Amino acid sequence: MLTIDPKFVTTAFELPGFRIVKNRGVVRGIVVRSRSLVGSLGASIQTIFGGNITLYTELCETARADAFKLMLEHAAQTGANAVLGARYDANEVTEGVTEVLAYGTAVVVEPSAGQP
Repeated sequence: MLTIDPKFVTTAFELPGFRIVKNRGVVRGIVVRSRSLVGSLGASIQTIFGGNITLYTELCETARADAFKLMLEHAAQTGANAVLGARYDANEVTEGVTEVLAYGTAVVVEPSAGQP
């Protein structure tokens, strides 16, 4: 499966040293995750003591990473080699079920004149 090098993904709307030669449109990766019963119990115990709820942190990080990967795959399918304006969004679908969306604009870039 073709994918895009993460160094060619940015929240900015330009990539220094490169020029946009084609706009391939909006791309996205979406993941819907739920907490397991064991994870929910463990996180509930962590909330009693306060601080970082590591079980939820890990769940969120995994969901974001998966959504990001899917966005890059979608961008590669369009023939893009970069994603500009990358963003994340998350919504609770129902109690304990969260949607994570990674999205941006797929583009084809090439080095600007004078760039290696």
